[in-house]
Amino acid sequence: MADLQDERPDTGLVPVGPGSLGAEDVPAAPLPGALDRAAALLSVHPVADGCNTLVWALRQNPYHDLDTPEAGIDTDIPRLRAGGVGAQFWSLLTPREADAADQVVADTLEQIDVALALMRRYPDSLCLALSADDMADARNRGRIASFLGPVPGRTLTDALGTLRAFHALGVRILAPAGAPWAQEGLTAFGHEVVREANRLAVLLDLAGCPAPAACQLAGASKAPVIVSNTAAAALNPYPGNVTDEVLLALRAANGLAMVTFDTARTGDSLHAVADHVEHVRAVAGPHCVGLGATFGTAPGHPRPTGLVDPSGYPKLIAELLDRGWPEADLALLTWGNAQRVLRDAEFTARAAQHRRTAAP
Repeated sequence: MADLQDERPDTGLVPVGPGSLGAEDVPAAPLPGALDRAAALLSVHPVADGCNTLVWALRQNPYHDLDTPEAGIDTDIPRLRAGGVGAQFWSLLTPREADAADQVVADTLEQIDVALALMRRYPDSLCLALSADDMADARNRGRIASFLGPVPGRTLTDALGTLRAFHALGVRILAPAGAPWAQEGLTAFGHEVVREANRLAVLLDLAGCPAPAACQLAGASKAPVIVSNTAAAALNPYPGNVTDEVLLALRAANGLAMVTFDTARTGDSLHAVADHVEHVRAVAGPHCVGLGATFGTAPGHPRPTGLVDPSGYPKLIAELLDRGWPEADLALLTWGNAQRVLRDAEFTARAAQHRRTAAP
């Protein structure tokens, strides 16, 4: 679209960039009109958020009303709408560690059931999405496209039937972190998992994977991989933040690193989060950066100022506009990169299925 090119009005002001402020300085407020421009952009290119843990929270409080903002949790439909969220990856991971594989599977199935019940309860706002086309269709109908996943890779032990069953239930994302087949490096079974995930168009989410395993997974997968919630280790070497090595591997694999809004990982200000977004963009490229805030928690979870719930997304977009980001790059950040990764995964799946049927 023409309005997404470099046709923004000349304000005569110098954009604020990383390193332009001293440690003692307070980041300047967005320039006049930046929030309006951010809202206009999000109305066309809404946020595809890579990580929200609401499903687990609803297991603890099943009567929470998402139509009404409440103090008990940071995610509800009004705040998702206010933040311009148009697609959501609903995490099906659980915070507790289960020793037995069958308990992990049982927990995951219960998470899937809660997520599907959530969509049935709010059909005017949420709809299950299985593909990039579903994502676009939901946006066009004014609904939030809801993707199931990731599910834990630990559910897969020595057979692929569990992955196929999850796929049949609507799951489209798998997290290898913690799985015995992807810890020190991919085992023979791990390579089978990657091939089957590619065939099913199930995205691999490398969040929490050690750097060597993440790089190996990115290289082994024929489809793009994602990191659903992370930040730049070069700016903050917090556990789970991605190194530049991993970002370069994502760039080579046309993958996607989605920046979180977690104070421990990014810092305690909107400005700090924007620094992480800019670093990921600089290293991985504008086509490989996205947003995965990790909302869905109870109040009190440390959040950067201005980004305490999903309604804060326009403030981040306004900050990036003030730093001189072209609107075309912002459209990729919020929506385009996530949709492209899904489409690429589907293309890879169709190609794999064609090769299988064409084999003698």
